[in-house]
Order: sequence, then structure tokens, then C-alpha cells
Amino acid sequence: MSFVISRRRLVQATSSAIAAGALSRSGLASAQPTGELRVATSGGNWGDAIVNAFVKPFEAETGIKVTPIFQDVGVAQIGMMVKTNTVSIDVTNVGQILAETLSAGEFLEKIDYSHYDKSDLDAVPAYCRHSFGFACFIYSLNMFFNTGKFPNAKQRPATWAEFWDVKNFPGTRSLMTGASTPGPFEEALLADGVPMDAIYPMDIDRIFASLDKIKPHIRKWWASGAEILQVMRDNVADLGQSYDGRINSLIDAGAPIDIGRNQVKLTWDYWVIPKGSPNAQNAQKFIASTARADRQAEFARLFAQSPTNRNAFKYIPENISRKLATNPDYAAGSFPTNAKWYVEVGSDGLSNRERLSQRWKQWIVL
Repeated sequence: MSFVISRRRLVQATSSAIAAGALSRSGLASAQPTGELRVATSGGNWGDAIVNAFVKPFEAETGIKVTPIFQDVGVAQIGMMVKTNTVSIDVTNVGQILAETLSAGEFLEKIDYSHYDKSDLDAVPAYCRHSFGFACFIYSLNMFFNTGKFPNAKQRPATWAEFWDVKNFPGTRSLMTGASTPGPFEEALLADGVPMDAIYPMDIDRIFASLDKIKPHIRKWWASGAEILQVMRDNVADLGQSYDGRINSLIDAGAPIDIGRNQVKLTWDYWVIPKGSPNAQNAQKFIASTARADRQAEFARLFAQSPTNRNAFKYIPENISRKLATNPDYAAGSFPTNAKWYVEVGSDGLSNRERLSQRWKQWIVL
């Protein structure tokens, strides 16, 4: 789940000596074409799941040697490698808004969809099949409820308008901070009566007018998945917003937490190929392999992230399927984030993401 910066800051970062120093210390030294593949997988259980679900089957099937890089590759590193023709990774995974930003700066190779099976592509939503990247999993931002405070589903808010209704649904609340993207912006519009299919383009004035109403009732504006996990675990808030994976991990551990499945915001990361990848053709083949239903199903079993290929549900046990944001039963209650709107630049030279960030910084201190 990658962080996001503006295109302007990306260009600044790629020409920075600091970024160059960070790159040299990262261990991603310049690489020559090898006929192999270097995939940045991140670390921990996440990286292990990527390797077992995608990397090992790809190696076994193709004979192509894959070297996993168990670390996050930041935007400054990607930009610097491309600008200096020292690209040392072939594939990495980045958040959707960051991918849009990198693509706008021409730092990414185009995805060659001729490597994909048509039945796989047809089963994947269009928003996960971009010219610059392919998404093989989806995660979501959902409401959560402390079942000690809200033991009965009928007592819980089912919409963001009801979440904003502190009189009829009393309790301490927590929302994601708006200092980063995504923030609670779409939720604020839903709370103000905007239908899910009419959220974009977003009305920024209306967002903050809606946030004004809930602001006094938010105990914690959280900034990371680890932070909201602690909020839920320590009963800091009776209800709030969290990544679905964090909620499900507590449910599995027997914590008094439940998840909401209505007006859910979907988001995803893209597999991308830095421009000038020394093994770009192998990279294309690897990313294409992540579209396969059986491999996405295995990843869901290992890390409970939702597949983008709807056919993957044929291979996923029911007890896991019920946890996943793209389960067909939840489709009517969810909407995809529109990353393209966030990176659109206005006549003032600011992107919508930058405009939201500036407004938030002023608003949160008032």
C-alpha cells in the first residue's frame, strides 16, 4: 500500500542528490540485462505471500529465474533509476495514485496485454487494467463496529450518513486522516447525500462542509494501518473506518469487532515496470501471470486480499471468500476510487490531491 506524492515533487525528487544517496544505500545497484527477473515484493508476510502465490509458480512454469527484492521501492528510487538509466528492478507494486503520477512523468513501461489470456482479462474490472499497470488484488476501506457497543446489526449505522448521525448512533469515532490519500473525502460526500455513482468529480467545498459536522466527534484521525489496528484493539473508538484486512485480522483473533459492507471504498495497487527495465519482456510475462485466477486465489488464501479476476472465487473456500472485498455479494455496496481525478491538474498548477492536502492542513487546526 504505497504512499503518494505529486508529479511536481516526483520530478524534484528525481533530480535530488539526497534521492541518489538513498538509492545507493538501498542495495538496488545498477543491473545489466540477464534474461532473469528482479521483482520488488516488499517484506514480511506480504512478501512471502507474493513469492509463494506468484513468483514460485512463474519460475516453475517458465524456467525464468526470479530474484525477489524484499523491500519497498520508493518513488524517488524509481524516478532516479529511470532518469539516470540505472534501472535495477524489473517489476514493483505501487499504489494507484502513485502509478498515475509515475505514468504522467513517463517513468513506466506500457503494459503489453498480448501476453494475457482473454478469459482472464475479461474477468478483471477495467479500472484494474491500465496502460501503465495491472492490478491483481483489491483492498477496501470499511466501517468497523465494536460489538460490545453495537451487539446488534440493526443498531449500527449502515451508511455514512448514519455514521455522521451521532444522535441516533452515539459512540466514539475514528476516521482516516486527510493529510494523505486516500482520506475520508468520498465518505464525507456520501454522508452529505451524494450517491456512490456520482462522487466524482468531487466537490471540495462540500467535502469540508460535511467534515465540519463530524469533526467534533472524532476521537482519533489515524494515519496508518498499524495505528487503526491499535485503535480497534484498545477500544479507542466504538466505530470507525479501517482497511478491511485490519478488521478481519481482529475478527479472526476473536476481538469484539465486526465489519460493515455498505458504501465501501475499493482501492488497489498496480504491478508496474520502470521504464528501461533490463528484463522488460520477462517482466511483462510475470505481470500477465498474476492475472490468472488460480494464482490470485492462492494469494487470497495466503493474505486475504481480494482477487481482481472474478473467476478466482471458483478456487477460494467460502470461509475466506466472505472476507474479501470483491466477493460478488458485496458488489452493490462498493465503489472504486478514481485515482485519475486525484492527479488531474487545474489551471492553478495544483492537482486535486494537492488541493485537498492544502485544504486539510488549514482545516484540521481550526
